[in-house]
Amino acid sequence: MDATPVIIEVALNGLTSPQTNPLVPITPGELAADAIECVDAGAVIVHTHADNMGAPPADLAERYAQCYRAVLAERPDTILYPTVGLGPDTATRFEHVAVLAAEGLIRQTFLDPGSVNLGGVGPDGLPPDYDFVYTNTFRDTRFAMALARDLDLGPSIACFEPGFLQVVLAYAEADALPPGSLVKLYFAAGGYITPGRALWGAPPIAEALDLYLAMLDGSGLRWAVAVVGGSLFDGPVLDAALSRGGHVRVGLEDDPTGPTNAEQVRRVVERIEAAGRRVATPAETAEFLG
Repeated sequence: MDATPVIIEVALNGLTSPQTNPLVPITPGELAADAIECVDAGAVIVHTHADNMGAPPADLAERYAQCYRAVLAERPDTILYPTVGLGPDTATRFEHVAVLAAEGLIRQTFLDPGSVNLGGVGPDGLPPDYDFVYTNTFRDTRFAMALARDLDLGPSIACFEPGFLQVVLAYAEADALPPGSLVKLYFAAGGYITPGRALWGAPPIAEALDLYLAMLDGSGLRWAVAVVGGSLFDGPVLDAALSRGGHVRVGLEDDPTGPTNAEQVRRVVERIEAAGRRVATPAETAEFLG
């Protein structure tokens, strides 16, 4: 059994609305209180979405900052990071990251190195009738990698599909990954953008994890698992990851109909301990990720 302490990330809200789940935190105050409860339960990394994604970058940064200042005032070792903003170009979509880093509120940033048709089947059982593609070009990835290095932030790298990991491995082989990189392997239990059977990614089965781990073999990269559109606690992925040395992500962003974020953290702590491993402390997480 791997003895590496397990890093727990919690994604507090994402696209989950109060209409979908009244337990989800939305305002900066709600997010801060929820984050502190999750940290006390065992989480070290906290990911949030602001609720005014259409706001100018300065307003968006302040919305995040209101939450992050409150969290760090109470739990200063917490590792926090936001999501991408909206805007006409890549620099605008990342502008709030530089603002938050300058104030010392974040030690991680986000990085999604690929594009994907997110969604689930419609009522007719077919792909939905819309044009949305979650798009991150190779040039976007270059920008995000350079920004992480320039701001001394560890990128939290989301891999929605194996092609995303191919891009990460190319950077690793070129010795161009920023320090502190953490690869998140996403498994699709639902559509994410729309409900229904997932039309993207790999299913939450052990064989899918084995595929990712075969790709990662010899890279030395740190990795975690998340089940998106469902529960990490259902199926074999969580136990398989814990037995193979992985880390974990839970939260209402990934499981829109789940219990509170803190309850999910407490539940995953129990599973970690049952697997013979222990939860990483903030200091261990910072050292482990570099």
